[in-house]
Amino acid sequence: MQPLGRLLTKHKVGDQVVIKIDSAIQKGMPHRRYQGKFGVVSEVRGRAYVVKIKAGNKTKSIIARPEHVYPA
Repeated sequence: MQPLGRLLTKHKVGDQVVIKIDSAIQKGMPHRRYQGKFGVVSEVRGRAYVVKIKAGNKTKSIIARPEHVYPA
């Protein structure tokens, strides 16, 4: 069961977040290689967030739903 407060938390552009995958919900789940990564919310797409993550020398854009995103 999901803690309701976490799902109702709205992140804004520029907020720092952590990607923690909740395996009970498969919809909007990022790839497992991004588990535990820190990033910055760069865009809001409907219910999902676009999170910019630094992976090596590159910057990746990860689309994740709020079930998989926690405030940093």
